[in-house]
Amino acid sequence: VFIDYVPMYNKFRAVSSILVVAEFCIPLLAALALKEIILKPEVLKEKKNALYISLGLTGGIALLFAVAPKLFFSSFVSTSEMQALQSLPPEHITAVMDNLTAIRVSIFTADAWRSVFVVLIGTVLLALFAGKKIKAEWAVAGILVLCLVDMWSVNKRYLNDSDFVPKSNQQQLFIQSPTDQFILQDSTPYYRVLNTATSTFNDGVTPYYHKTIGGYHAAKLRRYQDLIDVHLSKEIPELQRSIIQTQGALDSVDTERFKVLNMLNTKWVIMPAQNGGTLPVENPYHQGNAWFVDGIEFVNNADEEIDALGRIDLHRQAVADKQFEPVLAGFNVSPRDSLSTIRLTGYDSDFVTYRVDAKKNELAVFSEIYYPKGWQITIDGQPAQMLRANYTLRALPIPAGAHEVTFRFDPPSIRTTDTIAYAALLVMLLAAGLLIYRSVKKSRK
Repeated sequence: VFIDYVPMYNKFRAVSSILVVAEFCIPLLAALALKEIILKPEVLKEKKNALYISLGLTGGIALLFAVAPKLFFSSFVSTSEMQALQSLPPEHITAVMDNLTAIRVSIFTADAWRSVFVVLIGTVLLALFAGKKIKAEWAVAGILVLCLVDMWSVNKRYLNDSDFVPKSNQQQLFIQSPTDQFILQDSTPYYRVLNTATSTFNDGVTPYYHKTIGGYHAAKLRRYQDLIDVHLSKEIPELQRSIIQTQGALDSVDTERFKVLNMLNTKWVIMPAQNGGTLPVENPYHQGNAWFVDGIEFVNNADEEIDALGRIDLHRQAVADKQFEPVLAGFNVSPRDSLSTIRLTGYDSDFVTYRVDAKKNELAVFSEIYYPKGWQITIDGQPAQMLRANYTLRALPIPAGAHEVTFRFDPPSIRTTDTIAYAALLVMLLAAGLLIYRSVKKSRK
């Protein structure tokens, strides 16, 4: 039910997100039960046994956890942690495990005792209300304060006072390394960086200053993940070996060993240094922001398309799924004119512009990831249709002449949502104004 009807719930990638159901339902049921008790106090006397059972199930189990935690759990160290500890000297393993277990048992019992007190105090408040010792308002206020104290104490473990600093005292989280500073001096308008000094595709630091080949995302585009698995995972070690063998002078290496990286416009490589630092290495073979090709090969499926990247000359050829053949219907793709040029003139996350001088009809490939939903493409302001090329990139047929090509991310769904939101806000304001008008008019009468 949650997956089908709760917005965005089916977008979570972790199985543990199902715990959201309990986090939502248990407080909701508790609130409904409290409402019933407040409206019908006699229900506590009528269902006294149920109250005792619930007290035993919650407070009793929490008390058992607090008194005898090791009775219910054979170990407080996970299997993966046990495997990690095997790397320590044998004489240290037992001491580390004992200390780790003692700390976790202490934390566990402290939380169990807290749960016992929360259950007891809540029960006492309800019993006092049922016995007409306190009013409903005080009972509800007491339970709200109890919940606030319980949640506050837990939340402060993760977000405490030390996490808040004056704006003037805020420090830059990611300090530029000498390598970052060197690369940022590059005046080229757009290029990508490959950081091999860290886990390339689990790295959240490099994207802070650079447009990167890697970076972390919990749910990468399937096609880009395929590109990583099939090509980049092989090419990155090859590029590293080439840099080490040539001591950074890549002018004479075989570019076929990392041509997909070149296709992705990888101009700079960050290499680890022996002193713990990093070194920048320039890749002279990066293909740039966009280029014209001599021809395009259409294949039958995704497997053939991604395999073709290792076979064709990506400087001169492109490959695409045959489903995109209609996009080029009537457009003659012939060998490129050496005098035709294409250059990037503006770049933002949702708006990219290119200046083109095509001496004849040209097929351009752009070193940008293809994503069809929401992108609006124009040539001199007139709508155009792109196709997916080289498994992940964009391609566009461009007629002869001087043109401005733009890619704008402007999905209609966002405009529709904005319209609905503003309309709903306007209705709410009109309704509020009408209520105020009627109230004022009634008071005058």
